[in-house]
Amino acid sequence: MFADILIAVLSFILMIVSKTAIIWGPLLLGYIAFTMWHHFVSEKFIGGIEWTMLEIEIPREITKTPAAMELFLTNALYQLTGKGVWEEYWQGAVHFWYSLELVSIDGRVHFFIRIPSRLKRLVESQLYAQYPQVRVLEVEDYTENIPRYRNNGDWHLWGCEFKKAKADPLPLRTYVDYGMKPGTKVEDMIDPITPMIEFLGSLQRGEQVWIQFVVRASKKKFKDEHGHMHGTYAGELERVIKEILAPYSRSQKRDLVEEGAFAFEMRTPDFLKDDIAKISRMTDKLPFDCGIRVCVLGDKRYVDANTFNNTRRASRLIFRQYTDPSLNELVRFNNTQYEAPFSDPTSMGIQKMKSRFLTFYKLRTMYYPPLMFSFNYPKLFDFFLPSGKPEYFVMNTEELATVWHFPGMVSETPTFKRLESKTAKPPANLPM
Repeated sequence: MFADILIAVLSFILMIVSKTAIIWGPLLLGYIAFTMWHHFVSEKFIGGIEWTMLEIEIPREITKTPAAMELFLTNALYQLTGKGVWEEYWQGAVHFWYSLELVSIDGRVHFFIRIPSRLKRLVESQLYAQYPQVRVLEVEDYTENIPRYRNNGDWHLWGCEFKKAKADPLPLRTYVDYGMKPGTKVEDMIDPITPMIEFLGSLQRGEQVWIQFVVRASKKKFKDEHGHMHGTYAGELERVIKEILAPYSRSQKRDLVEEGAFAFEMRTPDFLKDDIAKISRMTDKLPFDCGIRVCVLGDKRYVDANTFNNTRRASRLIFRQYTDPSLNELVRFNNTQYEAPFSDPTSMGIQKMKSRFLTFYKLRTMYYPPLMFSFNYPKLFDFFLPSGKPEYFVMNTEELATVWHFPGMVSETPTFKRLESKTAKPPANLPM
């Protein structure tokens, strides 16, 4: 009886689908064709962008707090412009993105910025504006020295991405929370980037750790009060604050003032005051979309599997100092590994996964991935087409300047390359 009913219902559904195919069929095919066209023109546009890699050599005498880096990020990299229909869907124009990188090669620590070449003079001038003692050099891309990954190749490789564990507006622990405010004496500063610099400086010959922060002016949308994806970062900050304080809020009638009117009362308990104050402080900061990758490499001529695994495990903890237990932290995902050996008996999956990760790192792919990586595949197909769509989140300028800034005299890592003397002044041919 039940089987007959089920067959009848399925037959009716198939009949409706087939009868209406003349309507939904062209619409579906049109949507697929439009999506593929947009990907094609966007990838063509991206392929035509010329890139420049800048290395920043840092003197010992830097005494500025990361607040200077906040100003650099705001003036040089926060570029949010509208794209017309012709630009976006015919020319394939995309919003520029940038990569802030902290790299250790054989224990030598380097700061890099990868930018579109047309922005080179702007970025240089803004760096010199905040850090007149630094030296900015155009260099070759260090990633080109590493060949395509193969299981039987000459390099060990492991990588992962990081994201916020909770809602984007909930901030990490920043340099302000560590007391690095303008005017603080150098000897009183606690710089949260120092543990990372020390770890990177401890690597041995043949070891490399690459850290990249791929950023752009935030375009991410959040749910608005109607549940539509049109909300802004500022609106999401306000919503999160109201959500946290909802149990401590109430509405009451104000009949004595105006008939039918209500007063809204919100009382912040003492144990939440610091958190609410910190979240509220973020409303004054500009938001960036951000994706974080960490890549660990080991030259098999000098690094055995045990040493490499120890370095890999240590690199998973490099962002621990930015954890605020009551608010947010950075957590790993998209690891280039399987949980159990039987998940990949032929080792073909792990090779594809690591090869794709290295390619994404080299191309600094985050916001406009190739079509085949624009969605996550079901677990059933993970063996053939490993998933791992790039996933970004929002960091404001204070958070971003905390995780990527130039350490001053607080950091005394021996292998951290520094200029031993001040540069008298920045180059005179910079744009006015």
